[in-house]
Amino acid sequence: MNRSTAEETYPAYRALARTGELARRAAAALEGLAACRVCPRACGVNRLRDQTGVCRIGRRARVASFFPHFGEEDCLRGWRGSGTIFFGGCNLRCVFCQNHDISHVPAGRPLSAEQLAAVMLELQAAGCHNLNWVTPSHVVPQLLEALALAADRGLRLPIVYNSSGYDAPETLRWLDGVVDIYLPDFKFWDPAVARRLAHAPDYPAVARAALRAMHRQVGDLVCDASGLARRGVLVRHLVLPGGLAGTRSVAAWLARELSPRTWINVMAQYHPAGPVRAAPEQYPELNRPLEPGEFGQALAEARAAGLSRFDERGA
Repeated sequence: MNRSTAEETYPAYRALARTGELARRAAAALEGLAACRVCPRACGVNRLRDQTGVCRIGRRARVASFFPHFGEEDCLRGWRGSGTIFFGGCNLRCVFCQNHDISHVPAGRPLSAEQLAAVMLELQAAGCHNLNWVTPSHVVPQLLEALALAADRGLRLPIVYNSSGYDAPETLRWLDGVVDIYLPDFKFWDPAVARRLAHAPDYPAVARAALRAMHRQVGDLVCDASGLARRGVLVRHLVLPGGLAGTRSVAAWLARELSPRTWINVMAQYHPAGPVRAAPEQYPELNRPLEPGEFGQALAEARAAGLSRFDERGA
């Protein structure tokens, strides 16, 4: 592929937009809202009629905020910021959620497809390097609908799919050829921990399947000459007190089943938040920050597993 052809097909969704495939996928995804199976919860409610399930979001996506974000990984924020759109609602119920006021309530203003497309184009006009969809798993149909409109109006920013990792296989198929950079969490290894801390005992199995699908689509993370992420998977893993996240097992699986070149951000910023902060007696194991050495041990476990590509702030 020569340079001009590569530029015409970057970001990924541009080719789908030209053929009408992006609009067709958006229409198919929207039909799926009638008996919602957009995420692994499979609530079955009719979101086209504004019925709501676990995520508490009906027909329209809620946008809590959007802005050029300079707190993301270096390869995403660059020097002009990552164009983040924070969506209200979530299909998980993590008891330590750092965005509890946005995700659990849910917060934000319901936007039409036209309004959401305008937000995307506004972030492009602000000079952002990419569009960063934060907590998008439950609003993928709405995002595809808006993206098709924005692409027709000149949107050219690559898409960052910044999810919890709790993503349904069919939803990821809709995103194949749409997303350039997958930014999933891998939160827990143990189903019992996932049950207690996120009310989702299937989270580990779902996340493994989701990360496999993401990696099949875009591969290991590739950056351009300026250090900006262009395509691939970057995994986030928040270290929890007492090793509850299962870092050793998560890292070993990533190195073995995806690639030893999987780029990972091992994160140290845990603090009691959400329900843990509101009712600390119910979650005594989480009612403290990380102890000295816990993060270092987790990072050492990730390295020992064979991973070698780390976000600089994590390493």
